[in-house]
Amino acid sequence: MHELFTQPGRCVFHVAGGQEHPACYLIQDREAGGILVNTPPFDNSVLEHLQQAGGVDHIFLPSHLGALDLDRWRDRLQARSLAWEAELRHIDGTIDIGIGRKTRLTRTIDFLPMSGRTEGSCALRLRNLPGAIFFGPILSPGASGWPGLHAREDDYSYENRLIGVLGLQDLKYAYAFTDVFIPGQTRYGPGADQAIQRELQALLAD
Repeated sequence: MHELFTQPGRCVFHVAGGQEHPACYLIQDREAGGILVNTPPFDNSVLEHLQQAGGVDHIFLPSHLGALDLDRWRDRLQARSLAWEAELRHIDGTIDIGIGRKTRLTRTIDFLPMSGRTEGSCALRLRNLPGAIFFGPILSPGASGWPGLHAREDDYSYENRLIGVLGLQDLKYAYAFTDVFIPGQTRYGPGADQAIQRELQALLAD
């Protein structure tokens, strides 16, 4: 587990995964406590690292693709799990909170529904500057290393994903994280909002 960026009252770590399994991240937030984004295959050493880093209060699942051994993690961490309402029936495990359009975790942490990769794909946003978005499977790194929009054979709706990403054009955020994370190759910020817009503009120009 290693630190990716820090700001007053908040720190973000890469916990595990990113190639064979969706990447898992830990957000330690002064108001919300520990937020685990995705769950990896259960591992006692990872559990120990999470506990040493301050523990986990919430498990956020951007999609069912990142829900591995969910109930075991939920029970051992004593954490509440969250996912977008449309994704609940696809998740193997217990969800404590179904996220709706008005759901906020704190004053500065909210959610952006962007179905398409899966039926209920959803991103988590850290609103206060420098800002960050956890896209889960909605975006993935391209040749540049920056997250972009790439069609997949098993997309629920690529068109929905495109519409959702177009809706991000006016948002400001310095960092962006996806289910794919390869240290030294994956680029996540700062400057993520502008880089993602460049990726999208190149896609639309083709």
